[in-house]
This record gives sequence, structure tokens and C-alpha cells, in this order.
Amino acid sequence: MKVLLITATLILSASCGAAASAATGPPRGCRSCRPSDLVELARLDPTIRLDLRYASPENFTGRALYPVGRAFLQRPAAEALVSAHRWLRERGLGLVVFDAYRPWSVTKLFWEMTPAAKRAFVADPATGSAHNRGCAVDVGLYELATGRAVEMPSAFEEATERSSMSYRGGTDEQRGMRDLLRTAMEREGMFKVFRREWWHYTFKDYTRYPVLDVPLSEIAASK
Repeated sequence: MKVLLITATLILSASCGAAASAATGPPRGCRSCRPSDLVELARLDPTIRLDLRYASPENFTGRALYPVGRAFLQRPAAEALVSAHRWLRERGLGLVVFDAYRPWSVTKLFWEMTPAAKRAFVADPATGSAHNRGCAVDVGLYELATGRAVEMPSAFEEATERSSMSYRGGTDEQRGMRDLLRTAMEREGMFKVFRREWWHYTFKDYTRYPVLDVPLSEIAASK
């Protein structure tokens, strides 16, 4: 995994010409961190759908960056996500997860690939992200009856104004589904949306967990 990421970094940063962050390794993240307890979402509730974009080429890099299609979060965040999913189930909907825990090396690669004008949409590896702490999740909705993905005002990963929670374009139904997702995720005060990205939700205690760079293959093998 680390060899793959280093190789991808060299190729992709050279092709896009983006300046690399000064960060050479994961930041500490917190002074008195809680112990990491990453749990697999599928084991808590297998009806949460996985569409892990970085485990396939269907992402802005055009290549698979994760060696396994499995999603993990810190236990309190994972349990809060399951609660939101079950609330939605009563309304005929379910959560689909695009990304959860993300190794720091992948965040660094994203930063290096992203033009400066678009870096508001990616985390600076010098500080690390909530994803690196296992405390952020990228989610959408699907219909339980049909299995069909629910349309939102923008696509996942779209780095435009259409991704913003304040975007008033699109259809009434698309905006309504975006806002319903937010209601489900924020109703217990455990998650908060990143206003630039309707899909990105951060767990409230993320600063109390360390920044991690453990490969997903290693986590999966230990579970």
C-alpha cells in the first residue's frame, strides 16, 4: 500500500504540477488522544450501503487508492452513523458511504494533486483531517425499495458551488434530499456538515483522536 501511494504521488504530482505540502509525516493531532478503536461499518449494520470511491477508479484521481473496499470509523462515530441510518430507514431511505477512515498518506496525495484554487475542498496534510482520525464520513442516500441512488444537486466530489449546502439551484427534490440527509446526520448533535460539501460529515469529538496513517489492508487484516 505504501509503495503504491509513493509511486502515485510521484506520477500524479509531476503531471498536475501542484506544489507538495511541507508535511513529511502525519502530525500529532492531539496532546492527550483517546485510544483508536476503528470498527467496520458493515459489521454494525450490513444494510448501510458501501460505494467506496477510493477503492475503485471512480474518483478524481482516476485510480484505486485503497486495496480493500471496507469502511471503518471510530466506534462512537460509527454508532452515531448507524443511528442516522436507522432513522432514515423509517422514511424508506438508507445511507450509502463513499468514504470513511482515510489514511494520512492518501490525504497528502490529494493535496499534492489539487490545484491551489481548489484546495478549499481538500484537507491540508500538515494538520491532517477528520477522515485521518476515523471521525469523518462521506455519505449519500439510496431508496430501500429500489436500491436506486438518490439524486443530489451535485455529484460526489464535485468541486463547484453546486456542492455547497447553500446552493439554491437544482430541483426542489434534490435540495430536499440534501437537506433531509443533513437532518438525519445532525439530529443527535453527533455530526456536523462541511458546508462546502453536502456529503461530508465530521464527528463532534474528532480533535480527541490521533491522526492515523495505518493502511486499510492492515486494519482489515486485524478485524
